[in-house]
Amino acid sequence: MSHDNPANTRTEHAVEADEPRPRITVLSDTPEGPASIERLHARADIRVAHDEPSLRDALPDSDILLVTDFRTEALEAAWPAARNLRWVHAASAGVDQLMFDALIESDIPVTNAQGIFDRNIAEYVLGAILMFAKDTRANIAYQQQRRWVHRDTESVHGKRVLVAGAGSIGREIGRLCKAVGMEVTGIARRARDADDVFSAVHAADDIDTHLPDADYVVVAAPLTEATEHWFDARRFAAMARHARFINIGRGPIVVTDDLVDALVNQQIAGAALDVFEQEPLPADHPLWGMDNVLMSAHMAGDFIGWRDALIDQFLDNLTRWQRGEALFNQVSKKHGYAPGGA
Repeated sequence: MSHDNPANTRTEHAVEADEPRPRITVLSDTPEGPASIERLHARADIRVAHDEPSLRDALPDSDILLVTDFRTEALEAAWPAARNLRWVHAASAGVDQLMFDALIESDIPVTNAQGIFDRNIAEYVLGAILMFAKDTRANIAYQQQRRWVHRDTESVHGKRVLVAGAGSIGREIGRLCKAVGMEVTGIARRARDADDVFSAVHAADDIDTHLPDADYVVVAAPLTEATEHWFDARRFAAMARHARFINIGRGPIVVTDDLVDALVNQQIAGAALDVFEQEPLPADHPLWGMDNVLMSAHMAGDFIGWRDALIDQFLDNLTRWQRGEALFNQVSKKHGYAPGGA
């Protein structure tokens, strides 16, 4: 179900005096919980879990589980203790690390943070495209060397962007790219009609047909069984030699060794990477030293104030839950994303 701009909602909703306080467990990577947890205490009884024992202790009395730590196996291990759980919310757009069999097979709804990070991820992608086109990395290097090196650079106007993952993030990427005169096509699970952003949206099964036409290939898909290792040696070989590859989706969507080979062998012209199969990326990994690669530490969507925005969104959904209304951003546990998310 869609929801009107939950990321911009900053109202602390009033709770009726006779309304029972929900019991919420926050799964965090620290015993103290996330910095914004204090805002939840006015609305609910809060417990923090940071490992399997503390989660197993908290879950039996919990109505809601708010997951802020996604690099843990504690939830799957402690899941049998979740006897009264009625809702799981993931404070991220991706939910792949939550999708273990017992949760998938349960009737407990899962929601995510779709919509919070879309604009900032799109800005990151457009910034990477402009950095490639204007040879910004070389400009910085020449500045550090105090060298005056004039050259002609590319225009992005009229260039073709293929967005692999035409959901809410992909759509915002497409909107910004179109605003600077680029032609944007999308790849989704199923083909659909063109719209005001995408000149066409093709089915994922047809991606190989469209890779050779793209100047920029942007991965904005969730990690699912269908997208794991989606981009491998064969797909990089299908891309144009002048094309750049940008991944802001999930690291395991790409076979990293195949990407390195494609860059070394000049099968593609460059890559901008915010996510990796192994995070943090080891210091001795060859990607670090490549002058045609832009990298960041899984931060494309993280803007100043994002933690508060996540809590705003969760509280908005909590109000709907307390009123018995349908939750927004409900994830299809079968497909691994909320409607509009791929």
